[in-house]
Order: sequence, then C-alpha cells, then structure tokens
Amino acid sequence: MEKITQTAGRDQLGGFAPDFARYNDDVLFGENWNNHDIDMKTRCIITVVALMSSGVTDSSLVYHLENAKARGVTRSEIAAIVTHVGFYVGWPKAWAVFRMAKDVWSEGSDAETERDAYQNTIAFPIGEPNDGYAQYFVGQSYLAPISTDQIGIFNVTFEPECRNNWHVHHADDGGGQILVCVGGRGYYQEWGAQPIELLPGDRVNIPAGVKHWHGAAPDSWFSHLAVEVPGTNASNEWLEPVDDAQYGPLS
Repeated sequence: MEKITQTAGRDQLGGFAPDFARYNDDVLFGENWNNHDIDMKTRCIITVVALMSSGVTDSSLVYHLENAKARGVTRSEIAAIVTHVGFYVGWPKAWAVFRMAKDVWSEGSDAETERDAYQNTIAFPIGEPNDGYAQYFVGQSYLAPISTDQIGIFNVTFEPECRNNWHVHHADDGGGQILVCVGGRGYYQEWGAQPIELLPGDRVNIPAGVKHWHGAAPDSWFSHLAVEVPGTNASNEWLEPVDDAQYGPLS
C-alpha cells in the first residue's frame, strides 16, 4: 500500500515544539495514516468531514481536500459529502468548505471527467501523468507508487488505446515482473504469441528475457499493479512501439 510521510511538523515547529512535531510527523501521519484497516480514500473523506464539523477552514483543510482529490474523490462526490454534512453541522460551514473545494476541483466542466469516473471504480490512485516514460508509450499513461520498500509496486493506468512499447526485463538471476490487474480491461502479449485479455483479478507472471507489451483495450481504461521482481543486475530494455497493425485487430 501507499506509504504516507509527513515533515511539516519538524519543518515548522521542530525547533520550537519538538515533541509536537514528532507526534505530528511520526505518530499522526507516520502511524495512524498508514494504518490499513481503512482505505486511503475513506480516511481522506473522514478527515475532511471532521475538519468541516469542527469549523476548521484554514490551509489544513485545503491540504486535506487536495489529498482527497488525489486519492480519487471526484467533484460530484465531494459536493455530495459537503452537502450531506452541512445538514448536520451547519450551512455556513458547508459554504466555507465549498469555496475551497471549488478551487481544488477547478479543472474541467461540471460533469465528472472520464478520469474522475474511472478513478471511482478502482481502489488504487491513478497517480500523475507518466511523463518520465512517455517516450515508451503510445497514448497517455499514469503512474502511482504503491510501495517502494522491500520491492517496488506501482499502479500503472492506461487511457483507452494506450499501450507500452515492446520491452524485455533483463537479469542475470531472478528478475522479471508480475502484473496484477485492478481495473478496466486490457491486453498482454508475448512475442510470437496471441494477445491475452486482462480483467480485474487476473495475474500475469513475466520472466526475465521475455519480449512483451501490455496496455488498455481500445474502448476501456485499464490499470494493473506492476510488481518488480528482485534480480541480479536487473535492467529494462525498451524496444519498438506496438504499431496499429498489431494493436488494431484488438477489441
């Protein structure tokens, strides 16, 4: 799961109130926010509701609204949440939160974007545009680190028609990759074999040395967890794109 870290306590109060800073960074965020009995999206919603109920409408609420958006809370969901809570804790508080929420969810039209709607169907964050690897993809992809301790686990999301290039995971020993599908519909193909349709719950084990590609179906978003299998002298070799002749017959 994604690990939450916080340094605001030490950054702002480390010299003045070191105990408070430690409680904030290490206990509140370091331990409580990383408890997995509640999923991150639900925890963000609870926090926004708690702050709204207490009448806290300063920068801390803006931070938690942004946090909620990053964990998949859509414009329509935050509007429904604030409206519902407003009936119980007061209309002025709802107005105050809406003034901030409008800025946080400012892009796009009043309707949910396709990305917002898709995010609401999966448990893991879509993350940010995968700009660092954009040259190895046809179409738009996104990347969200889920775990960087012990082994790397990343949620990779593909917009419809997006796919990565043919590539090979190399290693002298071990290595390779495991894909765990968590949303939408996509495909996986090894060189010389037929494409395999992928749906949530499917798993693909990719040994080192196998040339392959994976990505979304033409009409669907698609997400998988990419698990990096530890290996000796592991590396990744990016090859040619999956051209329209190869990808076009898929449906």
